[in-house]
Amino acid sequence: MAVEKVNSSSSLAEVIDRILDKGIVIDAWVRVSLVGIELLAIEARVVIASVETYLKYAEAVGLTSQAAVPA
Repeated sequence: MAVEKVNSSSSLAEVIDRILDKGIVIDAWVRVSLVGIELLAIEARVVIASVETYLKYAEAVGLTSQAAVPA
């Protein structure tokens, strides 16, 4: 049985298309404290996806109803 090596390179457009199709979430939480005193707290969530992908998954977890209700 022969092993074949496929050398496929993805263009930037293909990578961006895949990210927008599947989506990507970056969730970060940073806390800086000195001698037990919290000096800085940062919580960030970055979602990169197409609008269609975001709405599909946001509806599944119940986030679209929150955005539709006026404050």
